[in-house]
Amino acid sequence: MSKKEDYQIRHALLSDLDAVAELESLCFSKADGATRESFEERLKVFPDHFWLLEKDGILVSMVNGMVTHNDILEDEMYTNAKIHDEQGGWQMIFGVETRPDYQRRGFAEMLLKQVIADVRKQKRKGLVLTCKEHMVHYYEKFGVINEGLSESTHGGAEWYHMRYQMKIEF
Repeated sequence: MSKKEDYQIRHALLSDLDAVAELESLCFSKADGATRESFEERLKVFPDHFWLLEKDGILVSMVNGMVTHNDILEDEMYTNAKIHDEQGGWQMIFGVETRPDYQRRGFAEMLLKQVIADVRKQKRKGLVLTCKEHMVHYYEKFGVINEGLSESTHGGAEWYHMRYQMKIEF
């Protein structure tokens, strides 16, 4: 794992559009991935819900999603950025991605821990994501609960609905 000074975690800017779209194309199939146009719309509406990890000036890893009052991640959320509601209780996660040549070095883990910390600071109820079966165990190590098969038909794949519920602190 890299030392803290070797990488930077920050929120996205519209000027990150090309790098964000490139990372998506490296990590997801055309059927599962978002288009450049979709990212452009998302970056215009909710750039603070993109967490980027850069190392040596390269976008290495990214988590992105929107906020809503809905506690179920629905397919329409991927394509309609206007559903985002900054006052919502749930942080939806659309993608957790790391460049293939940087995988298995803990970068996605660093980002996910940052997202969870930010969601906690924002006093949200938790976060929700969907993933394919082979990734369920990865998210469970962060305390994300597998709620079973999702109703999502995104990309024609089978997805599992996963939830991280914030614990009430006294």
